[in-house]
Amino acid sequence: MRHRVAGAKLGRTASHRTAMKRNMASSIIEHERITTTLVKAKAIRPFVEKIVTLSKKDSVHNRRRAFALLRNKEAVAKLFETLGPRFADRPGGYLRILKLSKPRLGDAADRAIIEFVERTIEVSVGGDSEAE
Repeated sequence: MRHRVAGAKLGRTASHRTAMKRNMASSIIEHERITTTLVKAKAIRPFVEKIVTLSKKDSVHNRRRAFALLRNKEAVAKLFETLGPRFADRPGGYLRILKLSKPRLGDAADRAIIEFVERTIEVSVGGDSEAE
């Protein structure tokens, strides 16, 4: 019986799962949007949302708590400098999961995009010119 057992194991050992969550959280914070499997996206969302909630109040203690979870200086810096102020007025729900129609090649796992609800749009350097 699985009574009160929270979180998916994802077919990994505990240390591998922790490392994977840290790496994926750092990637989401750095790129603000990643493509992964649906199960991994659902597993990583609460982890990242708790860290973003932590970054809404910038203090040395919160920075150290975030670094202890992420282990990535660049991700922590971006978290507290851009993402924390961006979501300061939002009470929660910082990430969205969008299911993709085509499954992953190889094992046919359901794919998903996980992204921040409010994210910066990258401006393309070539091609799209409004002056034409």
